[in-house]
Amino acid sequence: MRNILGIATCAALALIPGARAQVAAGASQEPGITRQQGDQILQELRQIRQLLERQQQPAGPPAKIKMNLEGAPVMGDKDAPITMVEFTDYQCPFCRQFYTQTFAELKKNYIDTGKVRFYSRDLPLDSMHPNAMRAAEAARCAADQGQFWKLRDVIANHPDKLDLESLLADAEFLKLDVTAFRVCVVAEKHKSEIEADLMEAMRIGADGTPAFVLGKSSPQGVEGDLVVGAQPYNIFDLKLRSLE
Repeated sequence: MRNILGIATCAALALIPGARAQVAAGASQEPGITRQQGDQILQELRQIRQLLERQQQPAGPPAKIKMNLEGAPVMGDKDAPITMVEFTDYQCPFCRQFYTQTFAELKKNYIDTGKVRFYSRDLPLDSMHPNAMRAAEAARCAADQGQFWKLRDVIANHPDKLDLESLLADAEFLKLDVTAFRVCVVAEKHKSEIEADLMEAMRIGADGTPAFVLGKSSPQGVEGDLVVGAQPYNIFDLKLRSLE
């Protein structure tokens, strides 16, 4: 970047005085450039220098992500001062890794103690995981019967059993109305809501799963930062402690 600035400066110093000298001396043998053309070149070089200098300035801290979480499934005290939002794909092995290796400790130390409210949103990557959309539908259909978190626990632990028959067996195990559950899943009742979550994930830059937003709770939801990947517990612990 400094080399570019140096080139621009040298060009201005070398080219413009020479052009003005030609005009002042009334040189007519060579076409050269006029004073007006020289001034125009100098102005353009100044603009280039200003642009490059602005690009050299250090960027400020990233803006906080603001999310409205109305209607999303929530675990924990709804008035907790800190909010954690997950974007999950039930067929994603890294989501399972988070759920089996990290979530229980987060729940014990932060959610169950009233420090954090935990929201779940969908990010099914169905181009890679053909059963992910169906699983997201199933979780929301279980929510219609008040059993979102129980079904989430089952399917998050068994990403290899997300075919319709397995989901119906899970619903029966949880004593749901299996007929209503099946109709809901097959009809894709909640497809528009899942797609809205996908659009929200795109808006905040969540391009992989699992992804999380951690921040201070707001009346509408959360204002926080994006964390992508199945991070170990100590990473989440460090971030959550900084928000207390």
